[in-house]
Amino acid sequence: MLGPEKIKELTTQVFALSKADQTEVLVTASERALTRFANSYIHQNVAETNAEVRVRVVYGKKIGVASTNDLSPEGLKRAADTARVIAMLQPDNPDFTSLPSPAPIQNVETYVERTANFSPDQRAHAVSVLCKKAKARGVVAAGAFTTASFEVAVANSLGVFAYHPGSLAEMNTVMMTDNGSGYAARAHADARQINAEAIADEAISKALKARNPTDLEAGEYTVLLEEYAVVDVLNFLDWLSFSAQAVQEDRSFMKGKLGEKVMSENVTIWDDGAAGDAIALPFDYEGVPRQRVTLIEKGIARGIVYDTATAAKDGVASTGHSLPAPNSDGPSAMHLFMAPGETKKSEMLKGVERGVWVTRFWYTRVVHPLQVLITGMTRDGTFLIENGEITRPVKNFRFTTSYLAALNHVRAISQETKLFHEDWSNASRSVPAILVDGFQFTGVTQF
Repeated sequence: MLGPEKIKELTTQVFALSKADQTEVLVTASERALTRFANSYIHQNVAETNAEVRVRVVYGKKIGVASTNDLSPEGLKRAADTARVIAMLQPDNPDFTSLPSPAPIQNVETYVERTANFSPDQRAHAVSVLCKKAKARGVVAAGAFTTASFEVAVANSLGVFAYHPGSLAEMNTVMMTDNGSGYAARAHADARQINAEAIADEAISKALKARNPTDLEAGEYTVLLEEYAVVDVLNFLDWLSFSAQAVQEDRSFMKGKLGEKVMSENVTIWDDGAAGDAIALPFDYEGVPRQRVTLIEKGIARGIVYDTATAAKDGVASTGHSLPAPNSDGPSAMHLFMAPGETKKSEMLKGVERGVWVTRFWYTRVVHPLQVLITGMTRDGTFLIENGEITRPVKNFRFTTSYLAALNHVRAISQETKLFHEDWSNASRSVPAILVDGFQFTGVTQF
């Protein structure tokens, strides 16, 4: 860990080197370790330590960005000089107004020292639980266990300095029989909260139930989407719908819908980067404090997320949802929560005459952004539901359906939730399972 004082030294050096009108320095550092297993034994153990300094300089309305992981004075000078050269080659950005000014940031304690210091032996012990259980049940285990600590800091020449340390533990596994598979995963800031036995039992049980899948015709079904599938729904809503830039570019269903019903009344979704029960980051990559934003409240569209640039266009304040510059994607709802319901997951099947249980989605892609129309496949545990009970495993489906339409037909939501971490951005999601009517499967597979 670099720590806030060392990072302040680095940012001060960059400010001294930059002659720009405004300068921003983003420092990200991490120590990550990974234990990977396949065929029910550990085959890889790796660790990585890295730190990056990203410099954004502003000359009038010309902006340049450069980054380096060489933290020496020479490396920092090279990054600042490169950013200046890039800025001079850019056209003016008419939408740029200014880097943000300082604002109070909530302190959130999500750094767990024992996670940061988790040893290879400790990870191997946890993985051995999965592998031994798999062998005892005649199942083959594969997956990974990651532990990490990270730091994010943002400083700019207007006086912003924001610093946050955090930690992460994440385990996932796929259990395989000769013709069936099961999946389970958990994430938490505290590695001791990763229950390897529970993960193993969940995946093994599903893999054994999924053996010898049978054919089931494609069509429209009531589906129980486990949390692993629901997180995919929230990911696409983030990427396609909840960003102010998507609204401003007329490619989000939220445009013109604030205050209107857009989902089932039992659906509430919000973003909260300062929530202590997630992988928190209480400020964005411009150093702006993250605001809790209610996106959907009891089915009604309530809000969208902003960064500095999109907020200036709408004449509002940033909600603290920028991504690192340079960024053409606009703001992102990185810490999404979906409110749990009142039904135990084990009881959600009651009343389902004929439906499909879906563990997770795989290889999902966008067909139509405005409709949140997505195509993909089911994977690692797909089952037929008859008269309120799972009766047999079925072969995986191809689907092409609107996630927005699905969230307009939510019959029930589970009391239980699971926390997920997204590697691409340190984003986190906390979601329940949901029971959805009218989900459209468009094709079947051979496995």
